[in-house]
Amino acid sequence: MLNKKEIEKLIKEKSLIDQYINLDKQLTPNGFDLTVGKVFEFNSAGDIDFSNSQRVVPEGKELTPEKRKLEDKYGWWKLSQGAYKVRTNEVVSLPNNLAALGFTRTSLLRMGALTQNGIWDAGFKGRGEFILVVSNSKGINVKQNARVVQLMFIGVEETEGYQGIYKDLK
Repeated sequence: MLNKKEIEKLIKEKSLIDQYINLDKQLTPNGFDLTVGKVFEFNSAGDIDFSNSQRVVPEGKELTPEKRKLEDKYGWWKLSQGAYKVRTNEVVSLPNNLAALGFTRTSLLRMGALTQNGIWDAGFKGRGEFILVVSNSKGINVKQNARVVQLMFIGVEETEGYQGIYKDLK
């Protein structure tokens, strides 16, 4: 697992992560905090099969954050109990010898919400997407650019790298 200094070096020298908000605040002792760029609610069913030849990924409807005061720079998403798709601000560019695991930040857990992430395969490049599950019966409020997921980076043997449909997600 990479530490803060190793992650910072890869960000500065190899563009491991681009389009972050604040490097000092987002770097952690053992990872990097990802921020909320967009939130979507699901408005259709998805299909999944073995070969992905019949896969249908529901895009959902993008939710618009609302400002609490006219002069506010950023708005808030008021999320009721349920599942949402979140797209990050950050673009992650994993080399073919580095994978990542995403974990819910404990601040979010304390509010009654959690994230679900797949493995970030070596060679993946693009914006991250994950599921935000709001279990709190009263809902939660999420401000634009809130830090919600921490990525941990793990060295792997050199591989051919990720080639799936989510590569270079904008």
